[in-house]
Amino acid sequence: TKLGAIHDAADAEAICEAVTRPTMRFVPIKDEMQQEVLVIHRVREMLIRQRTQLINSIRGHLAEFGIIAPNRAHNIGILTKLIEDEDFEELPSVARHALRYLVEQLREVKSKLFRIDQDLIRVVKGSDACRRLMTIPGIGVVTATALVSSMREPSDFKSGRHFAAWLGLVPKQHSTGGKDSLGGISKRGDGYLRRLLIHGSRSIMRWRGRSWTWLAKLRDRRPANVAAVAVANKTARIVWALLRFGGTYGHPGEGATMRTA
Repeated sequence: TKLGAIHDAADAEAICEAVTRPTMRFVPIKDEMQQEVLVIHRVREMLIRQRTQLINSIRGHLAEFGIIAPNRAHNIGILTKLIEDEDFEELPSVARHALRYLVEQLREVKSKLFRIDQDLIRVVKGSDACRRLMTIPGIGVVTATALVSSMREPSDFKSGRHFAAWLGLVPKQHSTGGKDSLGGISKRGDGYLRRLLIHGSRSIMRWRGRSWTWLAKLRDRRPANVAAVAVANKTARIVWALLRFGGTYGHPGEGATMRTA
C-alpha cells in the first residue's frame, strides 16, 4: 500500500500490481489433513509449555523451604515423591496440600502428552512420506509429521537449497560496494520446523559425531552451534530431495546417499 493511502482502493491496486509481477511468490494452501496434523503439533507445544511451567512452579515453591533437586526434567519425580510423602517433615502440611494440586495437574499434562504422541505415531503409520523421512538420521515422529504437514508440495521449491532458505537455515547476506559479508542465520520461515531440525542435528552430533568423517571434520573446524546449523541445513536438503523424488535415505558409512524405493 502506498504510504499515507491506507484504504480498500489502494490495497486492491497494490494487490493487482503484485499479482502481475513474475517474481511474486504465493503461499500454497494446505489440505485438510495437513491442517489437522498441525493442530496436533500446536496442542503438543502448548502442553509442553504447561509441563515446563508446572515443573518450574513446583521447584520454585519447594526451594523456598530449602528442598532442591538437580536441575533436570526427569528429577522432578524426586520432588513429587517428597510432596506425597507424609513422613517428610521438612515440608509443612499446608504447603504440601497445595502443591499436591500441581503434582496432579503435572501428571494429567504428561498423560495428555503421551496420548498426543500416540496420535502422531498413528499419523506416521498412515503416511509413506513420514516413514521415508524417518530413515534420515535426526528425524523422528515429531519432526517427520511436522515437515510433511508444513510443505504443501515439494515442487514449490526449486531445490533443497531454496527449502533450507525457507526454513531460515542459511546465513544472512549483507553486500555493499561489491563486498559480500555473511552473518548469522536469517531465522526466517517456520521457527518450529527450524528448531526441530536443529535439535535433531544436535542428536546426530552427540551420537555420530566421530563415526562420520565429514561430521568430525566439521566439528573440528566450527563451533558446536555453527556445526549444528550446518547439519540441519544438510538434513533439510535431504528432506526436500526425498519428498520431491521419492526413495529413502541410505547409510553407506561415510556419506549420505538416496536409495530409490
